[in-house]
Amino acid sequence: MSSRIAKVAGDFRMHRGGSLREPVIAYETWGELNAAKDNALLLFTGLSPSAHAASSQENRASGWWEDMIGSGLPLDTDRYFVICINSLGSCFGSTGPASIDPRTGQRYGLSFPILTLEDVAEGGFEVVRQLGLQRLHTVIGCSMGGMSALAFCVRHPGISDGFVSVSSAARALPFSIAVRSLQREMIVKDPKWCGGDYDPSDPPLLGQRLARKLGMITYRSAAEWEQRFGRERITGEGDPDSPFHGDFAVESYLEAQANKFTGQFDPNCYLYLSRASDLFDLAEHGGSLRAGFERLQLKRAMVVGVTTDILFPLQQQRELAAGLQKVVPEVLFESLDCLKGHDSFLVEMDAFRPVMCRYFDT
Repeated sequence: MSSRIAKVAGDFRMHRGGSLREPVIAYETWGELNAAKDNALLLFTGLSPSAHAASSQENRASGWWEDMIGSGLPLDTDRYFVICINSLGSCFGSTGPASIDPRTGQRYGLSFPILTLEDVAEGGFEVVRQLGLQRLHTVIGCSMGGMSALAFCVRHPGISDGFVSVSSAARALPFSIAVRSLQREMIVKDPKWCGGDYDPSDPPLLGQRLARKLGMITYRSAAEWEQRFGRERITGEGDPDSPFHGDFAVESYLEAQANKFTGQFDPNCYLYLSRASDLFDLAEHGGSLRAGFERLQLKRAMVVGVTTDILFPLQQQRELAAGLQKVVPEVLFESLDCLKGHDSFLVEMDAFRPVMCRYFDT
């Protein structure tokens, strides 16, 4: 495995206008290219992960898809060359709002152009091009990454034989748009946000914490909350001087998750990627969903969804699979009855590993 940077020469034109001067895309790889250079898997992440999807001798820290990538695992590094992209606009090595604009010597901040998942997809294409690859075995995306992967396939038809969407969709629903809109408002209404020109050493942590708590509520299922926490209470936490301090275990869990997230992810990067998730719509590629699907040139595809996912509900997985079935010769649709909602693809590996193996072993 190796951690690398792809540098784009000249100006990178953004999908909705504007450009970036010589941006970089961070990525990591596992496994080896075969002689024919046709065994590469391209992986796009959700909103917040880095490109570090799995550990290695070079970096032994566990990755966000640790139990999916490696020797003998579904994304088998004995068979495939796996590439994971850190999204353009992120803050884990790729150029984003927290990066220095070479034209000004200052952080981009809100001068960063409008970001779309088409731009994220083009960042992935730059990596593929610089690696000298003409063909991909499969493009894979989880959550937001599934939409980035779909954008890649519709903008570069014929490059990839396969496409795998995990807990994603062809476009965002009003519910998920509403949730993300409120998360963004929580951040920008924090006085420390300062119109996007905040001090990096003193960012709008309160807004980030609230946004993360709301996000966690949508990432998991109500059934899991009930089974895991019930009405269990805790003592000795919260502010005892406040009549509203949290004394339920679920409140303590949300507080811990919020504190863990804040300080790790740049607020402006979060805002840009969140908005990019709302903006994506396959129907924009041709004027309708059907036209968008017809632009794809895939041999195989798989769509995986979870019954308890409220952020990307199962009806969206069915819509995506039905659209693919009209234009792709072989489409697998997998509905998993997992407890942990949208986050199931990160934590319920016993359910997801067999499904992924079924795709790659067919």
